[in-house]
Amino acid sequence: MARAGVTVERLAEAAADLADEVGLENVTVSELARRFGVKDASLYSHIRNAHELRVRVALLALAELADRAAAALAGRAGKDALAAFANAYRDYAREHPGRYAAAQVELDPETVRAGAAGRHAEMMRAILRGYALPEPAQTDAVRLLGSTFHGFVGLERSGGFSHHPRSADASWARILDTLDVALRTWPS
Repeated sequence: MARAGVTVERLAEAAADLADEVGLENVTVSELARRFGVKDASLYSHIRNAHELRVRVALLALAELADRAAAALAGRAGKDALAAFANAYRDYAREHPGRYAAAQVELDPETVRAGAAGRHAEMMRAILRGYALPEPAQTDAVRLLGSTFHGFVGLERSGGFSHHPRSADASWARILDTLDVALRTWPS
């Protein structure tokens, strides 16, 4: 690929693709330079360092995930919305393991407020409006949902459920049922 084709956006997309192939921890500026057919130094005119590259992949992944979740949520409420959001999250992690890992990169608060990371919290809060949770219960519920989804996906990705006769899908459905009950009967 010609040097003129290198842009910050294309670097982020290429790094995201590479992360899905080899894992986020194995994404290097050198490998990206090879894929673009340029020297490593050429990429540093577009990014400051490998951390900035990971942040850009995180922002790309968060935007993709937010778009997918928003499409899944359209016209849904209550348990149906909860399941749609959760399934969009889980499916994205399965299809894009490197991007999903990047979505866990710590971002500064300003970046979170201004970007797709903030959209995720807003969508979870929209789901929770169907359960009529006031603050601070709503914040607690957002944290419960996020940690449950992330924990399940992390265990599933690492093979934590592969040696048990009950399918992960069956457990996932039961977890969503349980979350729905917990949200409907949230303690005051």
